Amino acid sequence: MIMPVRSAADLMPLLPELVLVIGAFALLMLDLFLDDRRRVVTHVCAIGLLLVAGLMVAMGVGGQGTVLGGMFVRDTTADVLKVGIAIVSAISMVYAWPYLRERGLYKGEVAVLMLFATLGMMLMVSANSLVMVYVGLEMLALCSYALVVTDRDSPIASEAGIKYFVLGALASGLLLYGMSLVYGATGSLDLATISAAAEGNSSTMLVTGIVFMVAGIAFKFGAAPFHMWLPDVYHGAPTAITIFIAAAPSLASFGMAYRLLQEAGGPLSGHWQLMLGGLAAISLVIGNLSALVQTNIKRMLAYSTVSHVGFLFMGLAGGESGMAAAMFYALNYALTTAAGFGAVVVLSRKGFEADRIEDFKGLNARSPFLALMVLFVMASLAGVPPFLGFWAKLAVLQAALEGGMMWLAIVGIVFTVIGAFYYLRVIKAMYFDEPAGDVPAPSTHRPLRWTFGLNALALLVLGLGWSPIMAWCQQAFEVAAG
Repeated sequence: MIMPVRSAADLMPLLPELVLVIGAFALLMLDLFLDDRRRVVTHVCAIGLLLVAGLMVAMGVGGQGTVLGGMFVRDTTADVLKVGIAIVSAISMVYAWPYLRERGLYKGEVAVLMLFATLGMMLMVSANSLVMVYVGLEMLALCSYALVVTDRDSPIASEAGIKYFVLGALASGLLLYGMSLVYGATGSLDLATISAAAEGNSSTMLVTGIVFMVAGIAFKFGAAPFHMWLPDVYHGAPTAITIFIAAAPSLASFGMAYRLLQEAGGPLSGHWQLMLGGLAAISLVIGNLSALVQTNIKRMLAYSTVSHVGFLFMGLAGGESGMAAAMFYALNYALTTAAGFGAVVVLSRKGFEADRIEDFKGLNARSPFLALMVLFVMASLAGVPPFLGFWAKLAVLQAALEGGMMWLAIVGIVFTVIGAFYYLRVIKAMYFDEPAGDVPAPSTHRPLRWTFGLNALALLVLGLGWSPIMAWCQQAFEVAAG
């Protein structure tokens, strides 16, 4: 039963989310009085709101606890993910402004939709009930569908939006059906109660519910063989929007997987760990082999995402001991993906999307600094030491070994080597190939270039000092286990 809110103190753990939603509605009203020339105010305020919400979470403002009758929980796990979501969403919005404005695509509702999508992500990682999981998921999904078709005159974007909507609805249906079976088998929507009811209970209805929930989670992550929407959506959406829907939602999806599988379905881990291990192997194979033959860098990064989901699932398949490694990988992936698509945004201009690998040819001759930053990004994606991506891959491989899945770790190592080829192909194009025709100069927008530079440099700096981040992730799950 939902308990009534008796005082403002009852909502203190919700304070960052309340600031975000009140600010989003305020910006929606403010935008009515702004013309296109002054619309940057809406965007800057939206970025400020994200940073304020993230700072509030990091500083512990409002405290931890459960509210809304136990449907919403704020714990260390949620706080780590929310800080990552706020930072990566803010970075995505910095990338978005010059790109969308130059093409005449920026409207005030873009920033508001991004804020509500971020709110949905924060609700997902704090969900303590199947209802809250679904509310957060649909808030994120509906905003994402609208953002993908920001360029209404583009047939590619329209096609991507339709595919995203249809397949996203299918994924939500699978997840909801699984939740309904779990509810039918346990008689509760509360995750802790479901976990208690699942102890020693391997009924067909309950296990089938877990299977459908795993399928829904795999769809939302873009794991193979549920990845058919990913390349078309990443390619069809405006690149600035692709950054937003590719980076931060991976953290929210990890939070959702942790809540549903570990917190609710922990007693049935023997079933879902094996499923996640199989999905991880399939994703590594299909993702890397498909990325090898791509000439469009956005599609290459999309198939690369499928392979990275394989690594993330490798950590999740390790069970409770692998959760910290999977969270560390999710944080690395979100930051690195933002930089990967950010490179495309920095090099693109109106009428030139820089979304083909050949568009990166000779970049070192045109801009040595940008070429070096793109090299950092590709090296981190490939898992080259000492970049952050190397330590993230190492952590999930170790989690797979500790979870008794040596075969999966071997698959991961083999396809890491294979996957390095398509990242090295971009580096080769920048440093050893001549430009293909007359290529426009990279963007001169200073905040955009600074953001990309800091984003790429962070992959090296955090790679050199990765242990505090890993310790923070481990602390989150030690507290949860305690």
